[in-house]
Amino acid sequence: MIKRLTFLAFLATITVASAQQTTPIRKSLETTKRSIRLDVPMTNSIKKAFAAGTRDFSGKPGPNYWQMEADYTINASLDPSTSTITGSEKIRVHNNSKDDLRILVLRLDHNIFRPEAQRGSSVPAEATEGMVLTSVKVGGQEADLKAAPAFGRGNNGGGTAPTKITISGLTQTIATVNLIEPIKAGATAEVEIAWHTKLPGGPNGRGHRMTQRFDNKLFQPTQWYPRLAKYDDLRGWETSPYLGPSEFYNNFGKFDVYLTVPGGWIVSGTGVLQNPKEVLTETARQRLSTILNSDEDVIIVGENEKGPGKSTAPGDKLTWHFLADKVNDFAWATAENFIWKATRATIPGKGPIPLHMVYAPERARSFENAGKVARHALEYYSNLWAPYPFPQFTMQDGPSAGMEYPMVINSNQGAADHETAHQWWPMMLGTNETRYGWMDEGFNQFMNIYSGADSRGRPVNLDGRGQSYGLNSGNESEAPMMWSANDAGIGYSFQTYGKAPLMLSMLGGIVGDEAVVNAMKKYTTTWAFKHPSPWDYMFFMNNELGQDLEWFWYYWLFTTESVEGSIKDVKTVKGKTTVTVNQAGQMPSPIVLKVEFEATGPALKKVTNAKMIDATTAEVTWPVSVWFNGNRTYNAVMDFGERKIKKITFDPHNRFPDSNTADNVWPVEKK
Repeated sequence: MIKRLTFLAFLATITVASAQQTTPIRKSLETTKRSIRLDVPMTNSIKKAFAAGTRDFSGKPGPNYWQMEADYTINASLDPSTSTITGSEKIRVHNNSKDDLRILVLRLDHNIFRPEAQRGSSVPAEATEGMVLTSVKVGGQEADLKAAPAFGRGNNGGGTAPTKITISGLTQTIATVNLIEPIKAGATAEVEIAWHTKLPGGPNGRGHRMTQRFDNKLFQPTQWYPRLAKYDDLRGWETSPYLGPSEFYNNFGKFDVYLTVPGGWIVSGTGVLQNPKEVLTETARQRLSTILNSDEDVIIVGENEKGPGKSTAPGDKLTWHFLADKVNDFAWATAENFIWKATRATIPGKGPIPLHMVYAPERARSFENAGKVARHALEYYSNLWAPYPFPQFTMQDGPSAGMEYPMVINSNQGAADHETAHQWWPMMLGTNETRYGWMDEGFNQFMNIYSGADSRGRPVNLDGRGQSYGLNSGNESEAPMMWSANDAGIGYSFQTYGKAPLMLSMLGGIVGDEAVVNAMKKYTTTWAFKHPSPWDYMFFMNNELGQDLEWFWYYWLFTTESVEGSIKDVKTVKGKTTVTVNQAGQMPSPIVLKVEFEATGPALKKVTNAKMIDATTAEVTWPVSVWFNGNRTYNAVMDFGERKIKKITFDPHNRFPDSNTADNVWPVEKK
């Protein structure tokens, strides 16, 4: 306790100090100087990877790069009367890491449907028991599903070694399997799991994957089986819970899947159907044999072909066998009355592949142009980035009309372009969407701009997009792009989807849009079927573009700052013009000035940092480094001679974030 006398003296000190400081030190919203950060933060996870040689400043996989792989053999059957899938699976875990694995982490996404589950903004259509595991074996040894986990020497290096395999988190979306003996580095182990899960249905679902059936007639299972979580060189096991919005970070591997459904029900899914003679009619098989001959849609199973022996081969139950290699997930759909039509997409350097569409008869209008839209996307993105790598592509109808999986999209024609683009990110480049959603959804939104322009026969125009970020900058609800997407809250949509195209618009304003696309094309090829991190992307782009752009990546990815440029003053003396440019924001940018001259007058002098747009218009550029001294104003001097200038515009292509563009023009335009 403070003695009374001492306390009174303390109060007197505060009073004197307050009296002496009668005015605040800062007097305006804009500081006189700013500190420009020129490098990107290197977090503990990326430092670890650099130290291990799995990643480096080249942006390419390091000499010691490795990745976990998982192969699945799944047998599952659907009971429409209970809306339940009952399954068993074997997962071959390829521990390609340098670590002995003392635990395994499972993703049990269907536990999000349990009432007590942790979740974000998503709302399940109905509460279920979630993903119910009835048996788990590792290396043939049965796990005790009811025992409390024993954290001993086999798990954390101390105490008594456990005598049985235990599992924690069985009611959550992340479960931990505590092993008796570790899976050695470089070894392979087999995990066997028996399970069942109910697919939620009804009108109350909110968010993708929260409704997975229409009554008991159409089912659209997604994230429907126990999966091995990702183990990588950055942080080991990825233990981010499944909250609803953020989706993928999975191991690549082979899927050998057997799906048993009632006879007459059409099944579609990831991979290639292995037993068409056992499940399809001869008529359907004959029709399928023609689909690669033209771009026309071919009906494989029509509306009036329903039931065993008509829509499918005869039989009360049929087992459909699909096989897929080098994929990171498996999704499927089935219905008692699917219409099935198919066409082709012609992949550059590969040739035609089948493009399938399955949909309910009452939703046929939404699939009238689906094949055309998906074909354009597959062919266009194959040229833009890399050829579509898979042997087929399928569009599946159902409650989720905008979702992506390898070789499969749950979409009609409305979202077909966007969902098809996901075959590159994250189905080809396995990015960590739970943390860095912008590397998936954001890049997708960017490439959609290109595809959309091409489909309308128009040139791509990214002008205005980068500048528009100024209207959002400063919003306290916005999470920086490098903040975990799983924890982005109400700002998730903009952080994950909206901001990356604006960032790449500004980058194109600095290095040129074509250079950006060419660099990303090489990035795609370099990291195909691997797992790039944001640092890999940043450093790869720096090297391909031949510039140190760490300042750029820092402000766009790690902050929510903007440029806020303006023209403060223009003075001309003896033909030499000085433009005083100000940047009120923390993010710097190059200075780009569009200078428009009068039509007549003395000839224009040649200026080294200028290019002529036409006979009376020049574009003059100063590098971003003019701001690295911390000043907020820069006097941009131009000597074009005595020709009179009639207008100057800062950032004429509208690429740099700015909330008020009225002060970017001289003389100030009258309203």
